[in-house]
Amino acid sequence: MASIKPSLAKGTRDFSPVEMDKRNHIYNTLKSIFKKFGYSEIQTPSFENLSTLTGKYGDEGDKLIFKILNSGDYLAKTPESLLAEKNSNSLISHISEKALRYDLTVPFARYVVMHQNDITLPFKRFQIQPVWRADRPQRGRYREFYQCDVDVVGSPSLLNEAEFILIYNEALVELGLKDFNIKLNNRKILSGIAEVVGKPELIVDMTVAIDKLDKIGLDGVNKELLERGFTAKDLEVLKPIIELKGTNDEKLQSMKSVLSASEIGMKGITEIEEVFDYIKKFGRKDLLERVVEVDITLARGLNYYTGCIFEVKTNEVQMGSIGGGGRYDDLTGMFGLSGLTGVGVSFGADRIFDVLEELNLFPAAGTARTKLLVVNFDENLESYTLPLIYRLRESGIAVELYPSAAKIKKQMSYADSKRIPYVLLVGEEEVNSGMLSLKDMETGAQVKVSFDELVEKLK
Repeated sequence: MASIKPSLAKGTRDFSPVEMDKRNHIYNTLKSIFKKFGYSEIQTPSFENLSTLTGKYGDEGDKLIFKILNSGDYLAKTPESLLAEKNSNSLISHISEKALRYDLTVPFARYVVMHQNDITLPFKRFQIQPVWRADRPQRGRYREFYQCDVDVVGSPSLLNEAEFILIYNEALVELGLKDFNIKLNNRKILSGIAEVVGKPELIVDMTVAIDKLDKIGLDGVNKELLERGFTAKDLEVLKPIIELKGTNDEKLQSMKSVLSASEIGMKGITEIEEVFDYIKKFGRKDLLERVVEVDITLARGLNYYTGCIFEVKTNEVQMGSIGGGGRYDDLTGMFGLSGLTGVGVSFGADRIFDVLEELNLFPAAGTARTKLLVVNFDENLESYTLPLIYRLRESGIAVELYPSAAKIKKQMSYADSKRIPYVLLVGEEEVNSGMLSLKDMETGAQVKVSFDELVEKLK
């Protein structure tokens, strides 16, 4: 049988030990900040019932859901007429009952509904797990990637939105980023715009088109709006709104004039102003001047957002959004639990990884997992070195013994390749004297130390 050349599925990646150290640096940083704001961790399954996911992301999102074929002979009970049609959309309900999760928010809503009698409201959770999308792979976009979500349900307070701005800022600063924007809009404002234009029934079409402004430009957006049912007269009304300039306060004042006749639009403006008031009360007015940006074109295509929406972009590297989210007042109602408001944001861990890598922001210490390598001279010395290693590990030090009595040069090369900072040489002389030889792999210096001195130095 011919051997098969191994390859990765498009849009997926392997991660080396060094890369995993870096990824865990991101996850651990985010977890510590989430916990500081009162959030607890949960996990949900990698796949859900297809019915749980379908219809939650709009038509475009539904097309990107990875479906899982039913077990066994999945075509056996499929009507012959459907097989003859060769229409995959018609076949799906017959051959697939489950799918890989598209995001973490919808599974979280399902979790809340199923566990509503076990959780205390408001329920604040964070979740760091992989999700899958059948998207076209490109730089910064993968078919399998990790999301880091933080959500709260059961609280209508806009204090939550304000704290998410604080969480974004603290996390990105802690990770080393210096120039980024937290963009903010409100779906009620977008509804108000559609209302003023006279096309409230086309709110979804309008937001999907406007959301592509950065990618296809104003001409591209106008073309798509015309295709979706808007007129040239409508585009004239929308143009100054889409191209709105100025400070956050100036933008909001301009929108008040445009949306004065729209109750829902004015409510959206009021909500943003309330979020800003909370930020000021936290003593972080500076964030509103240099980090937070009101962006009326920010739409986010997901249908379930109903209030404030967020998107985060770095200005230091050419990259798409590295985070986003918003309020979803009616999401749990889709699963039979109405009247439960929620709001949450997500960190794009894979994109953040690429940004930190390009900017060389990962800490050097993150590449060294083993702190000490004990050289293996021969089996006779193992009765001394193995208890020594055990005691070092009991002291919280990551240490390993080279598994065989290979040449010293080979063992030193092993330490170099793993970036192990120290090597311990324990021969007959060290056993007899009780003084151990410690080599610093960076400087090449070698000193004699007692066990207690060794522990103190390595800690």
